[in-house]
Order: sequence, then C-alpha cells, then structure tokens
Amino acid sequence: MLGFVGLVPLSGLFACGFRLRGMVDLPYKSIAITGIPSPPMRADLQTAILTGTDVKVAINPKDADLILEITNDVSGREILAYNSTGQISAYRLNIRVGFRAFDLSGAEVIPEAEIYMTRDMDFSNTTVLATDVQQQQFLTQMRKDLAVQILRRVSASAKSPQARRF
Repeated sequence: MLGFVGLVPLSGLFACGFRLRGMVDLPYKSIAITGIPSPPMRADLQTAILTGTDVKVAINPKDADLILEITNDVSGREILAYNSTGQISAYRLNIRVGFRAFDLSGAEVIPEAEIYMTRDMDFSNTTVLATDVQQQQFLTQMRKDLAVQILRRVSASAKSPQARRF
C-alpha cells in the first residue's frame, strides 16, 4: 500500500509527458569544431560530443559531416553589489558563446546564434582564495552546460523539417 501511495505523484509526472533530458541525440557521424573556442570550451564540447553518443570529433573539417564553428567565446565578471563599507560583496559571472553550424557543402544547419549564461556569486575579502576556487568551479560548470546546450540546438535543428539530413 505504501508503494502505491509513493507512485501516485510520479504517475502524474509521467502522465503529463515529463521525462529526464538524457543524452543528446546527434544524427551525424562526425563533427569538427572550428573557429576560436577557448581551450576549456573546446575540451568541454569534445567531451559532450564523445560522452554518450556514437559521434566522433573530426580533426580535419573535410572529414566531418557537420562543422561547428565557434565565432566568439568570452567570459568575464561584473560587480553586482557593494556592502555598507563600499567593498564588493557580489559578482556576476558571465559567458557568451557565439556559434554556427554548416555541412560540407556550406549550407547552414544553424545560422549564427549566441548563448549567454550568467551566475551570481557572493564575495568576501576574508575568503579570497576560496572565492577564486569557487569562481573557477562555477565557470567550469557553466562551460559544460553551454556545450550541452549547443549540442541540443544542433540536435533540434537536425530534427526540424527544414534542416538538411545526412
């Protein structure tokens, strides 16, 4: 009886069509990453492509089914708040990645697009080293999330009726 009571809320989720995202389904055999990604962004994109998919990362764009060009990759931080003594108490971390995707014939699969992600972070002068480590962890997680979002857009554009299929 307790098991039945525990399954009732879950059945409502499944009835409405809820499901976990899972891995990205890419209909390509190989993808080349070109343009000007930062080394960490390139590594995160390669990891996202190679994890859970059968897609290979091509070194030479001529060997790829899809060319993913990173047109800009900028990260930074801005002051978000000051405390009563005029010292910084919070930062906003941001990463902006511009990209486009096209096939070997030059036909755009994804026109130039941009993804922007922000994360707010508290700051204290007493824990500067810990704050620096936390900032790097936040930026790493944000880049990983952006890499997956880029691949989701590639996957969605390949599934749309106007996209070209291979």
